[in-house]
Amino acid sequence: MTPLRLHNTMSGKTEEFMPLVAGQVRMYTCGPTVHDYAHIGNFRTFLFEDLLRRVLIQQGYQVTQVMNLTDVEDRIIKKAADKAITIDEFTEPYIEAFFEHLDILRIERAEHYPRATQHIFEMVSLIEVLSEKGHTYVSDGSTYFRIATFPRYGRLAHLDVSGLKAGARVDVDDYGKDDPRDFVLWKARKPGEQSWETPLGAGRPGWHIECSAMSMRYLGQSFDIHTGGVDNIFPHHENEIAQSEAATGKTFARYWLHAQFLQDAVGEKMSKRLKNFSTLRDVLAEGYQPRAIRYALMTGAHYRSPLAFSPELLKAAASSVKRLDEFAVRLGPIPSPLAGEGQGGPVPSPLAGEGQGGGLEVQQRWDDALRDDLNLPAAVGHLFEFIKAFNMRLESGKATADERAAAMAMLRHADRILDVIDFPQAVDAEVERLIAERRAARDRRDFARADEIRQQLLAMGIQLDDTQDGTRWKRIR
Repeated sequence: MTPLRLHNTMSGKTEEFMPLVAGQVRMYTCGPTVHDYAHIGNFRTFLFEDLLRRVLIQQGYQVTQVMNLTDVEDRIIKKAADKAITIDEFTEPYIEAFFEHLDILRIERAEHYPRATQHIFEMVSLIEVLSEKGHTYVSDGSTYFRIATFPRYGRLAHLDVSGLKAGARVDVDDYGKDDPRDFVLWKARKPGEQSWETPLGAGRPGWHIECSAMSMRYLGQSFDIHTGGVDNIFPHHENEIAQSEAATGKTFARYWLHAQFLQDAVGEKMSKRLKNFSTLRDVLAEGYQPRAIRYALMTGAHYRSPLAFSPELLKAAASSVKRLDEFAVRLGPIPSPLAGEGQGGPVPSPLAGEGQGGGLEVQQRWDDALRDDLNLPAAVGHLFEFIKAFNMRLESGKATADERAAAMAMLRHADRILDVIDFPQAVDAEVERLIAERRAARDRRDFARADEIRQQLLAMGIQLDDTQDGTRWKRIR
């Protein structure tokens, strides 16, 4: 079997994935900063992480996933203070909306969703360890990480920090790209800000220390995979590595995976800062269905390529989802679940999709594409090639019951990743009988009876389309 290979940002290469513990994967996925509703660009990253999780599970791994909720940082503190409410009161509506939107887009839940505000003292303990080892200094009551004490700084982002000005530091949670400076670990309390009383003094944590403390709390000092958007590479993930490895002396995460930006119509990164973003609520209000949105964000481009978000993308996705639904209906009565189906086991009675070249089974093509750095667009291409070929077999009446069962098993295997198909209940046996009777009537040139059957099926919600390639049918209600 082809091994799973993932592109590691640290090495810049696609590498064979080898977990620290055989059969188990521990991964940390950067979650939302809950100062507002997450936008569609954020959900492209969350859907990439959902793809990764589902592929790992289908490959037979036991996955422990942690996704943090950043509920304390500069913007949250300012907005909460402006409203004269606590941080918890301010962030709760956005956290509730985030989980609601996860469910709408069928994103599988992680095992843990730690909130930064609930792990303050783990962060303080980590900062104390860094101070004991000589990696910090205090200025104006705030504690900073001195990056000059960590010679490997810059490896993830491939930065040259040789000209770093000693003592230059940044006190905010966001700063200029490619501008390496000592970063804040603990921020001294400012008038009017919510704060915590700790051995470091009254204040609150910096953004970067939150993820290090929470990932190590749930996954240990070293774990398998760390993910996020490409905008997290620097400074956030670079700083996570520095403070974590400086504290433990161990490799923090072994594989770093990053999703590219979702872009607007003119090719700009979709972001709140540029005010060119749409929320999931906005897109749903325009009439687009959640399944089409999920499909568009997952398959529109490989996760490491930018994706332009547009009405055309969503319309094409809706059309593809409709084709998948129709194929599920055309396969007829749904067979009983088969051993191993949908969990990485082989599809029974493998089908060598006609016209796919070399007789390579469709499941192998699907799985090999996903094992090649999660290449879902390629996998979907193989799936639709198979559907086209098998539709011809259905129209010719040559498809056997075993072949149809295997085709349905393949469709369910694919949907364990896609999760966009609405599988129908068993197609009524009467519908199957009438379609076969109409075919026989046409063969004996009894077109009056064939038309009667067409109208009878239409009244039942089944539409027939006679083409040069044969009769196609779909459920219209």
